[in-house]
Amino acid sequence: MGKRLFLTVTRACNLRCTYCPTAKDGWPSLTEEDARASVRLFAERYGGGEIKLFGGEPLLVPDVVRAAFDEALQHDNISRVYLSTNGLGLDPQWLEYLRAYPKAVLTLSMDGKPEDHRRTRRALEGVPDCYDHILSLRDELLATPRVVITQTIAPATAERAAENFEHLAELGFWRFNFLPGYYIPWKESQLTALEGQFAKISQSVQRRWKRGERFYVRNLFTWAPTPFFNTGLVIDSDRSIHPSNLGLSGSLDDTRELTMVGTLDDPPSQEALDEGAKRVNGILQDKLPPRVWESTNAVDNHLSTFCRSLYEPYAQYRIQRRGDEA
Repeated sequence: MGKRLFLTVTRACNLRCTYCPTAKDGWPSLTEEDARASVRLFAERYGGGEIKLFGGEPLLVPDVVRAAFDEALQHDNISRVYLSTNGLGLDPQWLEYLRAYPKAVLTLSMDGKPEDHRRTRRALEGVPDCYDHILSLRDELLATPRVVITQTIAPATAERAAENFEHLAELGFWRFNFLPGYYIPWKESQLTALEGQFAKISQSVQRRWKRGERFYVRNLFTWAPTPFFNTGLVIDSDRSIHPSNLGLSGSLDDTRELTMVGTLDDPPSQEALDEGAKRVNGILQDKLPPRVWESTNAVDNHLSTFCRSLYEPYAQYRIQRRGDEA
């Protein structure tokens, strides 16, 4: 797996989603120069690779996001720049920029049908309806290369995950990433529902491949040693550097002292990052309530089973596509 920079440009967010563990209040945001320095550090010291811009909601600091994108263009060893967003900061101008940007991947988080999307995404006062805003940009989004829908699945909506998936696919989206709620407690009935709904989604995806439809499931091409949280060069919004972004969670904020290996002004060696990454799972087990850790492993196992059900059908689909293109 190539190297990755996970850049938390801000912790601030204009939503309070029921399943999101991120601590949002009282944190600084990176500056434009911080963003550029982070990209340069990744490219020049750590050899480059993929960059993922996270929050909070990154587009609450659009100039910082733009600075990271612009700096990445200056380095040939930066292969992709991912922007993960709830969509509220997108507009036609942003989408025009992303369409013209050769390395961009836009990851848009949605829950499904409007009633479930609104149920789990609680907006701050004065913030417009997230679902309606995204739908107002649908044509521009469908015309933008490399748009991935991250379908988030909360415990309360698990029994409708397949129905919500079909709705999102009917809107015209065909690149998907599936994200069940991690680091929150699940009831047994909800876990059972999730397992069954993943099976239905798998069957739906396989039918699309058999019909020769283009359809991409990003989960098939990603792997991390820690459920949900990312491992690599992690630069937090306060300029500290960690081997994992598990400290994003409010309930795990005290772990940042255990995972911090440097700062943007005093970056660690690759060896220090690698050694720090080895300690992450043990820290999680020590810090989390047993039920939360068990729920996290259960949803991760259901997601892994879903992925395993698709590997062989995907290989057959690719053979078919190559034959059709020959």
